[in-house]
Amino acid sequence: MSTIVCKFDELKTNTSTRFVVDGVPVAVVRLGDDLYAIGDRCSHADLSLSEGEVWADEKSLECWKHGSRFDLVTGEAITLPATQPVPVFVVRVVDGNVEVGKEVLGEPA
Repeated sequence: MSTIVCKFDELKTNTSTRFVVDGVPVAVVRLGDDLYAIGDRCSHADLSLSEGEVWADEKSLECWKHGSRFDLVTGEAITLPATQPVPVFVVRVVDGNVEVGKEVLGEPA
């Protein structure tokens, strides 16, 4: 099961946007025509990741507070101070709508 969060064209490339899916904050990142969805809470400081910088070449999202970066594909923490991953969610475009799945692809350890 999935939830429509917006139209694909509403997302600017190389940016992150916060949505809440069934009470869970999710950061949706658009890199060109590709989309990624990860949990929108830094595992180090419990802050919104969607407010951070997108590193397009590295497919990662940086927490704005302490600089921890998270892999958009795996959710793994790439840089300190975070050491724990964030969840990764299914995201797809259907008829121009961005859908985020409730199922978790990667769950933090």
